[in-house]
Amino acid sequence: MDLQLHNKVVLVTGGTSGIGLSSAEIFLQEGARVMISGRNAERGRKVLQQLSSTQSDAVERVQFVSGDVAVVRDCQHMVSHTLEQLGGLDIVVNSAGISFNHQIDDIDEASFDRLINTNLKGSYFICKYAVQQFRAQGHGNIVNVSSDAGLQGNKELSLYCASKGAITIMSKALAVDLAPHNIRVNCVCPGDIHTPMLDADLQRESDPAAYLQGLTELYPIGRLGRAEEVARVIVFLASEASPFTTGAAWSVDGGITAY
Repeated sequence: MDLQLHNKVVLVTGGTSGIGLSSAEIFLQEGARVMISGRNAERGRKVLQQLSSTQSDAVERVQFVSGDVAVVRDCQHMVSHTLEQLGGLDIVVNSAGISFNHQIDDIDEASFDRLINTNLKGSYFICKYAVQQFRAQGHGNIVNVSSDAGLQGNKELSLYCASKGAITIMSKALAVDLAPHNIRVNCVCPGDIHTPMLDADLQRESDPAAYLQGLTELYPIGRLGRAEEVARVIVFLASEASPFTTGAAWSVDGGITAY
């Protein structure tokens, strides 16, 4: 399948770990030029070295920009820096996000703002500044990372569900608004994936092995997902292999939302 991604310019937020990093790796394999963003500059440098070591010419096609998507001026800088350094922008992948288990009684205003600003506000404003460029050039593609928690209620995750549910519906609304401008917008809705976010959840549990087993047993497919399995769907949706797909909420969840 020809994805037609050679020399396309991609901005991946949250690109230093998990689904974002796996997406960046696949985009590079397909010949794209990639800007990854993250909050930790040292982590960014290490990831650049990692990505550059996988392909002989990758060092010339991947860069890192430091910033926090929860800060609007950083969102604007990530987009403008990509345009300046890579000479364009064709695709945005909004992968930056955080999660923590909670009951509503445990959420104070600071926790609310931290999660919503990172998961929802960040994605929204990255989209805003990318769309300005996309409209001007007459094409563009956005893939937002939602969650199975953006399709159904998950236990002890009411705020996370609120943020991801908003991402799902925002993606559909933007798809409607932007289709006349040749801009496609989709989202992926992963289930539990082996990422650093899951590792952090396990570290908070008194019995990580039991927690992981209980989590796994929920999935009809009998296991949790891998970051690259979600990344492949992201890259497909961002490519010319899916030109008629927009406004989709694509489940990559081992069947957990099927029942």
